[in-house]
Amino acid sequence: MERIYNFSAGPSMLPLEVMEEAAKELTNYKGCGMSVMELSHRGEEFEGIIADAESTLREIMAIPANYKVLFLQGGASLQFSMIPLNLFRGSNKADYIITGMWAKKAAAEAKKFGHVHIVASSEDSMFSFVPNVDPSEFSKDADYFHITTNNTIYGSRFPYIPDTGSVPLVADMSSNILSEVIDVSKFGLIYAGAQKNIGPAGLTVVIIRDDLIGHASSDIPTMLDYKIHADNSSMYNTPPTFAIYIAKLVFEHIKRLGGVAEVQKNNELKAKILYEAIDCSMMFSCPVEEQDRSIMNVVFVTGKAELDKSFIAEAAARGLVNLGGHRSVGGMRASIYNAMPIEGVTALVTFMKEFEEKNHVHNNCAK
Repeated sequence: MERIYNFSAGPSMLPLEVMEEAAKELTNYKGCGMSVMELSHRGEEFEGIIADAESTLREIMAIPANYKVLFLQGGASLQFSMIPLNLFRGSNKADYIITGMWAKKAAAEAKKFGHVHIVASSEDSMFSFVPNVDPSEFSKDADYFHITTNNTIYGSRFPYIPDTGSVPLVADMSSNILSEVIDVSKFGLIYAGAQKNIGPAGLTVVIIRDDLIGHASSDIPTMLDYKIHADNSSMYNTPPTFAIYIAKLVFEHIKRLGGVAEVQKNNELKAKILYEAIDCSMMFSCPVEEQDRSIMNVVFVTGKAELDKSFIAEAAARGLVNLGGHRSVGGMRASIYNAMPIEGVTALVTFMKEFEEKNHVHNNCAK
């Protein structure tokens, strides 16, 4: 069977070139006679892999020297707990902006360990926009300020970075890391599950400023202390070795493409093509306010549940798979992460127009 276009929100597509490279080395990594999956994480070969992964990520994201890069496990969901356990150290207060289900879950977890102040929320409007915030509402003595930069379920993203002053800004970038250029120095901590733009599920990347490490209470579990992982170069225990290897290949792939700035141009073009098709359609619509639309997760609906189901099923038959919206909201969702080629987006747009015509809806898009 030929490769299909996988619009899954995660685990998602990986660059074909990366998978082909990994396939060539699968049983014999660089002549060592073993697969990466068999390498000791204490051995010279894997030490080279993890060092290259970190150095390449530092280069393509321009990560300052006073930040540690950690390769952890447990997904972004474990970070919901690790962050307050490590960053609550003064007031035991944190500010959160709630822009989707994951931001809401992160805040709920933090409430177990301290006081959470909800600065703003768009939940009353089904998370169809990202709230503008008034800095006067921020907690001046907060230990940190948390945002989720991209919302996979509701298809929105932060169009701005809040200025939190001396309060460390923490960001869940699971679904948009490496998709656009960011200034790492504006954040105290960035975390991301790998399974969207980095690599296979099982790896979590944490980028943390040095001064935020080493303040966890001595009674928290050892594995939840950032200092333990920083002091042991992410190898306090056996790390997800194969996932780190694939991440290294993805980072090198992005570097070859010309870096994150070039990737961003391609992502913006893909999103423009798809949103234009939705906006000029008489059948499909996007519920997200235009200025807050994600360039990674594009949500759209017909307004009729049965028609949505037909669209998803017929699209799958055409090799356009995993277009169903999250179970909590329904409709459609096209996740067009870095690895989705522009050909996949144009194939989807072509099918959308055909589906409209088949259902006797006139499309306003230029033919």
